[in-house]
Amino acid sequence: MDDSATMDIVITSLQGINYAAGSNPVNLACEFSLKHRVLYVNYPADRMSVIRHRKDPNIIKRLDVIKGKEDSLVKIKDNLWTLYPRTILESISQIGSNLVFDFLNKINNRRFAKEISKALQTLGFRNIVIFCDSDMYRSFYLKDLLKPAKFIYYSRDNMIAVDWWKKQGVRIEAALIKKSDLAVTNSVFLANYCKKFNPNSFYVGQGCDVSAFDSNLVTGPVPADIADIGKPIIGYIGVLYKLRLDIAVISFIARQRPQWSIVLIGPEDEAFKNSDLHALPNVYFLGSKPPASLPPYLSCFSVAINPQVLNEVTIGNYPRKIDEYLAMGKPVVATLTEAMSVFKDHVYMASSKEDYVNLIEQALKEDSPDKTLAREKFARGHTWEANVNEIYKAIG
Repeated sequence: MDDSATMDIVITSLQGINYAAGSNPVNLACEFSLKHRVLYVNYPADRMSVIRHRKDPNIIKRLDVIKGKEDSLVKIKDNLWTLYPRTILESISQIGSNLVFDFLNKINNRRFAKEISKALQTLGFRNIVIFCDSDMYRSFYLKDLLKPAKFIYYSRDNMIAVDWWKKQGVRIEAALIKKSDLAVTNSVFLANYCKKFNPNSFYVGQGCDVSAFDSNLVTGPVPADIADIGKPIIGYIGVLYKLRLDIAVISFIARQRPQWSIVLIGPEDEAFKNSDLHALPNVYFLGSKPPASLPPYLSCFSVAINPQVLNEVTIGNYPRKIDEYLAMGKPVVATLTEAMSVFKDHVYMASSKEDYVNLIEQALKEDSPDKTLAREKFARGHTWEANVNEIYKAIG
């Protein structure tokens, strides 16, 4: 569609607008609001969460809204509002019976839709477009209840691979994708998954803000804890969790090339803390770092890696860290997945631990100013504006 055509967009999501780690739907909401009116609907409290997590700031916020102590509808900036629904939903995610789940989910959806409808009337929204960010349960009946001009399902993670979602999510997500007007995704893998249920499914890319990852902006002294580490530095930045990273690959690289320094930056889970990596003299754990301090560390890398484990959780993920690596002009070696296909011209793809060693060596030998510039240009094309423009095209 023509992105200049006025839309009133309602975003429902699994994440609140104040999600601490940042999130795709919040970034998309801000970008949508540059041209359209947007209502971002925060998830309501559910009954079990209220009982178990009464002291959680998110629960306190929602209870204060219900009690009338805080406003339900809040303007964030021009064209962007957020809604805290004045309702409590039943906790149904782990119910095994489809019949009971569906009965209670209809009740939840009616409560949810009623609150959204009040906000739409207050704001004067008409002919709305619902953008559902994987909120498969609470938003399942919104197309029927709110009768939007378009209902869009947004898939950005392989949700049903996570145990918590498997009991009802496998069935419900497929049914919601099927009845949506279209589905949009941030990875090729997820687009192909959605196409199984809805032919109007599109890969629309992933937005990133890589403005901080610019080698020209990195000035001042090298961080002290990496300054004396020998080159070449083969580095990774991100969570060090066994569920997502292959410890065996990292260990193999370090053992096969003791002259390389392996630098790992990020929080560790117990598997990493107890791994043999800590006994290897050329492996350096630098711990978690504030986001603003990461570019100077990345600038010290000779090659950046993403030794991702292949499993149901990771196989469809769009790795935003790859854009950050490339924006700094760094050679990158990463695990070959379907979702990584969009990076094929700028990233070395590894299918085994042996590939990692060979491709890192190749990356070190082939690096050049021309390749650096090509990587930077590619990564800087993955903006939120470009992402949203692809969504507009898909709607059309």
